[in-house]
Amino acid sequence: MNLSEIKVFRMTHIDNIPHILQNGITHKNSPNANVNYVSIGDNSLIDTRASKTIQVTNGTLDYGDAKRICLGDFIPFYFWLRMPMLYIIQRGFHNVVKRNPEEIVYLVCIPSKLADQYSEVYFSDGHAADKFSVLYDKTALNKIETILDWKAIKARDWGGDENLDIKRKKEAEFLVKADIASDFIIGFGCYNEVAKQKLISFGIEEVKIKVIHQYYY
Repeated sequence: MNLSEIKVFRMTHIDNIPHILQNGITHKNSPNANVNYVSIGDNSLIDTRASKTIQVTNGTLDYGDAKRICLGDFIPFYFWLRMPMLYIIQRGFHNVVKRNPEEIVYLVCIPSKLADQYSEVYFSDGHAADKFSVLYDKTALNKIETILDWKAIKARDWGGDENLDIKRKKEAEFLVKADIASDFIIGFGCYNEVAKQKLISFGIEEVKIKVIHQYYY
C-alpha cells in the first residue's frame, strides 16, 4: 500500500454539499461555517470531544512533555467506509436523528495531500477519544501502513463485546485543524442513483461520483 494511495472518508448530509463545494469542509467554529448545517452526528459525542484533550505521543513511552490537542478543534475523517457511526445514524440510536442512506454522502480525500497543505494534521490508531488509542503527528505518516490495523479498519463484523478492540481500531481517525478547500475532495460516494443525480444537480462532475450502496447498512 503506497501512502499516496491511502484515502480518508468523511460522512455528511447531502444537503450540506452545496456549502461544501463553495466553502470547503468547514469546522463548526469557522467564520465560514454553514449556518444551515444539517448534522448527522451524535451530539453527546460531539460535546465530549469539544473539551477532550489527548497527548500526541507518536507511540513512545516517554511522553511526559508530549503536546496535547483538543479533539473538538479538528475535522475528523475515517480511513474506511461503513463505520459503526454510520450504523448508529441509519438506525437512529443514541438519540441521533435517523437518516435514510441516500441522505448520507462520503467525501473522499488523500491524507498525504492534506498533510502537505495543512500544518496541524494528526492520526490515531483507533477511535481518537478512546484511552487505548495512540495519537501521531504527520511525521509518522510514512509509517502509517504499519501503524494502523487495516484488517480491523476494513472488517465488516465489529459488533459484540468480543470485538471491542476491533471496533476501536476500525474507527482510527485522521484529524485536520483547518477548513479544507473543496479542491482536496477527490470524490463523492453515495447510496443510489437518486443521490447521485442530486449530487450532479449541485454541479459535481459525474466522474467524481460513485454509487457504493454496499458501504451502507
